[in-house]
Amino acid sequence: MSAGGKGVSGDMSWFKKLYPFNAEQTVNIASEFGPLVALFVVNAITGNVEAGTWALLIGTGVAMIAMQIVLKRLPIFPLIASAITVIFSILTLVTHDPMWVMIKVTLFNAAFAIFLFAGLMMKKNFFKYIMEGTFHYSQKGWDQFTWSFAWFFVATAVGNEAVRLIFAQTPPPGTPAPMYNILGFQMDGVNVWIMFKVAIIMPASGVYVFILTRIMQKHRLPDPKEQDGRKDAVATAVSGVPVSHKKPATDATPAG
Repeated sequence: MSAGGKGVSGDMSWFKKLYPFNAEQTVNIASEFGPLVALFVVNAITGNVEAGTWALLIGTGVAMIAMQIVLKRLPIFPLIASAITVIFSILTLVTHDPMWVMIKVTLFNAAFAIFLFAGLMMKKNFFKYIMEGTFHYSQKGWDQFTWSFAWFFVATAVGNEAVRLIFAQTPPPGTPAPMYNILGFQMDGVNVWIMFKVAIIMPASGVYVFILTRIMQKHRLPDPKEQDGRKDAVATAVSGVPVSHKKPATDATPAG
């Protein structure tokens, strides 16, 4: 039995080293990039950015449903990001201008980076506030994690805006969109931007989160619930009586 247990534990340990993300992190990553992949695929097939924007909207809705099913709640950060995606997607559909979907990334990432920096300066760590129930790190670890992510948001905002301004400027009415030769493929500016997001930002984000997750292990603290569970198991084994955390009943009747 113990040998089998060790085998399963060893397999899980190997898998965790290869893929260190838990269910919540996996759903968060999928909710960020899944709708974008849908936008890329539909836009590439149809050549219509509005059809791609509808795919982005539907993909965002599916991601929200998946988070509710898997996590039984809607985490605040993906919820905010999804709400902003919906707003800017609607603006693109109403104005027929893909600029709104593209600039949303610049504005959101820049604003969130400023928010994280401001929080750190005021000793208010946003990620610790929303994630400390799931992850357990030292204060130094939380601060390092937040600083790193803030700068990552700055870098992605700058990169997104650079690609948008260089390749994906909306041409004047009646003027055909310029085409670019990217790795032998002819693409308009919108497809160049989507390719940048899918082929560069998406894998770079995955690698960045993977590396940061591994670095954060040195700041990891024991899970208080696991510690309490081990103490209860030891106490039960020693006394033979299951440990109960229920408060003892008190006699509410006044004495005498």
